[in-house]
Amino acid sequence: MDPATLIGILLAFGALVGMITLEGANLTSVLLPAPILLVVGATVCVAIAGGTLADAGRALKGAGQAFRGKPVPPAQTITTLVELSEKARNDGLLSMESMLEEVDDSFLREAFQAIVDGMDSEELRQLLEDKLDTKSGRDRQVAKFYSDMGGYAPTIGIIGTVVSLVHVLEYLSEPATLGPSIAAAFVATLWGVMTANFLWLPISNRLKRLSDLECDRMTLVIEGALAVQGGLQTRALDERLRALVPDDLPQEKAA
Repeated sequence: MDPATLIGILLAFGALVGMITLEGANLTSVLLPAPILLVVGATVCVAIAGGTLADAGRALKGAGQAFRGKPVPPAQTITTLVELSEKARNDGLLSMESMLEEVDDSFLREAFQAIVDGMDSEELRQLLEDKLDTKSGRDRQVAKFYSDMGGYAPTIGIIGTVVSLVHVLEYLSEPATLGPSIAAAFVATLWGVMTANFLWLPISNRLKRLSDLECDRMTLVIEGALAVQGGLQTRALDERLRALVPDDLPQEKAA
């Protein structure tokens, strides 16, 4: 698990709590059920309205991935590819089938199973790239669900504030209540802007980043599988794959 998203969100809310405390305000003044219900509930509902129920279901599952997801290190994938290459060069392509049973990566396993089954290289590339495109499109849709929520939330917060202010104007004959009532009215705007920037947009960006890293890893698998099928020498394969990995990502030399 990569805790970056959880740590960032907790620190952001901590900064808000710190500001409220330093201002001498009461934290309960912003924890009002009505504006929270409107902002969070309506934001989720209009996001669902903008797609299909299947989209919403995938997005809700994606929220957990944003907090629990951990990208597979490129070095791990490269090591597996190099081991398969050595096996193929020493014992032939068909010999890789025994190793595939121990591979957890379903995409890599499917790619090399297709090689063992004798699929043509052009057909293999097309198949793997189609799978990559499908995953990328699905991930973009999930991330868009949360970026849409980040766009809806501030506007819904303003709607809540307007509704509350209309209610406040009904009691102009009671000046003593105007101050607290107006302050409470703006809590909806606060929650709209806060949830957009503290929750929905960070979750969207996190999902996009995880998807980019996974798609990059799948690209490594595609290039590695095709190179193994083409008989590329193992050391050359190792160097070629590492050249595809940015320098700022950890790399370990394969054994």
